[in-house]
Amino acid sequence: MIVDPMPDLDGRLAVAASLALSAGAYARDCFRDPDARQHRFKGPQDYLTEVDGAVEARIRKGLGESFPEDAIIGEEAGGTGAEACWVIDPIDGTANFARGLARWCISIGFVVGQRAVLGAVYDPMQDELFLARSGNGATLNGRPIRVATTPDLAHGIVETGWNPRLDRAQHLVDLDRVIGAGAAIRRLGSGTLGLTDVACGRSDAYFQRHIWSWDVAAALAIASEAGAWTNDFFADDGLIRGNTVLAATPGCASALVSLLLSEA
Repeated sequence: MIVDPMPDLDGRLAVAASLALSAGAYARDCFRDPDARQHRFKGPQDYLTEVDGAVEARIRKGLGESFPEDAIIGEEAGGTGAEACWVIDPIDGTANFARGLARWCISIGFVVGQRAVLGAVYDPMQDELFLARSGNGATLNGRPIRVATTPDLAHGIVETGWNPRLDRAQHLVDLDRVIGAGAAIRRLGSGTLGLTDVACGRSDAYFQRHIWSWDVAAALAIASEAGAWTNDFFADDGLIRGNTVLAATPGCASALVSLLLSEA
């Protein structure tokens, strides 16, 4: 299949925004029903609810009807990578969702080559829709957003994530280095919302040693368009295998790269 090197991003973003809103409304109704939040585990601390699969199916159906030639990768139903493809996380923050904590979101990103070029992230519980398209900036509920002007890491707030697949000792080293540089630390349970918090100035960085592409594809486009420095997440087959992610404000980026990414 021959893929246009830069497909119609405006049309795709409009569809992604509409799907994120409708899927989010459905998921919000489910969240309010304790029975719908029944869950099981795919692995250690890896929550899964029936709502995850139902939301992803809704988004896949909508994308397939609008763009039948597009490839799709989703957290629950998988998929095969392509030069241009959608990357879906039906509920990012499933552990929060399952336990009744209102910090989770719908994430729909579009990746061309090794770059996230558009993103739609909807937080149904806060009714916040983040959108971005490459070269056109980022918005929150239609208003432009920019990263914070925090001058350095000593005045910064850094959110991080961790999962049991990784080395606990390295995670503790990372935390010690960031705290030692004077930053405050958060961990709120959604990598997607951690990145959009950077984009709209609520924090100064998000870092995780390993995270999947569906957790970050949409939000990386949003953070980058809002002025954040972001690492090359999609290098080394990050689309399929996941990778380290770092997004940071200009004032904090160089210090965090030195502390967290410089070691061989």
